[in-house]
Amino acid sequence: MKKRMIVAALCLAVASPLFAQKKEEERISNSATVFRALLAGPLPTNILDQAACVLIFPSVKKVAIGIGGSYGRGVLVCRAGAEMNGAWGTPAMYKLDQASIGVQLGSTATDFVLVVMNHTGAEQILNGKTKLGANAAAAAGPTGAQATGYNAASMHVDVLTYSRSSGLFAGVSLEGASMDTDDDANKALYGKSITAKEIVEGGQVAPPAAKPLDDELTKASPTRK
Repeated sequence: MKKRMIVAALCLAVASPLFAQKKEEERISNSATVFRALLAGPLPTNILDQAACVLIFPSVKKVAIGIGGSYGRGVLVCRAGAEMNGAWGTPAMYKLDQASIGVQLGSTATDFVLVVMNHTGAEQILNGKTKLGANAAAAAGPTGAQATGYNAASMHVDVLTYSRSSGLFAGVSLEGASMDTDDDANKALYGKSITAKEIVEGGQVAPPAAKPLDDELTKASPTRK
């Protein structure tokens, strides 16, 4: 009996990290699907061409406990280079929480793509917990003709937000939402304790599961213009 318990414990110890890694790989896969859908909807390539990073949060859930709130788990991908104007890099896991995202969520899960428009916004997000509207200026992302003429350099917005809920697309504000690195998820994905900044700046090898997302980003906007 004792021997069987030891064997079972060893099997569990081996399986748990693999299960955790698979869970994060699925998060990346879901993020690629969400990005593809938003790109076919309201997210213009002109906005991506000016972006330093993107944050993708698939299926942000709204919960009605106490005053209510929302939570989501997603992926950050930044461009390479000191000026963040090169090819898309290695994904880092992030989480999003807010006391109340607002009526646009209703009672369904909502997909979000947050486009980080400048180096300042990217540094703020990479350096720790960030509250949109306080640490980083955020606004609903422009669409159509407004997006075509949008010039990030002349605007004072760090993050533009886009969403999809129940098949409907919209530019919505996430002001007041807090974002932070998902350290447990990064450890599960890369097999060691590592910060988001180290992942983005340290040349960490991307897991094979990141390729579909990288392909989507590269196809939409290879380098920053």
